[in-house]
Amino acid sequence: MSDGDLISEVYAGCYRRLVVQLYAVTGDLNEAQEAVQEAFTRALVSPGRFAGLENPEAWLRRVAVNWARSRYRRRRVLDGLLRRIGPPPAVADHCPEHLALLAALRALPEGQRHALALHYLVDLPVDEVAATLGVSAGTVKSRLSRGRHALAALLADTESDGTAATTTNATNAGADATQVGRIDVRS
Repeated sequence: MSDGDLISEVYAGCYRRLVVQLYAVTGDLNEAQEAVQEAFTRALVSPGRFAGLENPEAWLRRVAVNWARSRYRRRRVLDGLLRRIGPPPAVADHCPEHLALLAALRALPEGQRHALALHYLVDLPVDEVAATLGVSAGTVKSRLSRGRHALAALLADTESDGTAATTTNATNAGADATQVGRIDVRS
C-alpha cells in the first residue's frame, strides 16, 4: 500500500471521529474541522514518516490538539492587545459633503480614482503614485487632471440635483449661497 493510499484510508476512517473529539476540546465546529485538516496537511507533508507511525490516529489527534492550543494562545494574546488598545477609531465621516465626495469618487474610472486617492488622500507625490500604480509620472498627471475635472463636474451635478445638503452657520451666514457646502477639488 502506498503512503498516499494509507493517508486516504486513515482520512476516510478517522476524520469524523477526530472532528468530534476536537469539537469537544475547542467548542467550535469550524475550529475543530480546521485543526483536523491541518493535522492531515502535516501528514501529507511527510507521508513516509506518517506511514511509519504505530498509531496514525493518535498522532493526528496530538497534532490537531497542539495546533488548536497554539491558535487559542495566539488569539488570547491578540485579544489582550486589542483590549489594551481600545476600539478602533471611527473613520467614517457621515457628513453630506463627505458622502457626496465618496459617491463621486466611486463614479470615476478606476485609474483616475486610484491616482486621486493616492495623491490627495494619502498625500503621495506624483512619482510615488506612479511607482505604486506601475505607470509613468505623465500618466499619473493626466489621470489627476482628468479626475479633478470629472470630480468637479460630478460634485457640481450632485449639488444642482439637491442631493448634497448645504450647511450654513453663524460665521458664513452672509457667504454666497453657491459656495456653501462646496468642496473645492481644483487645487
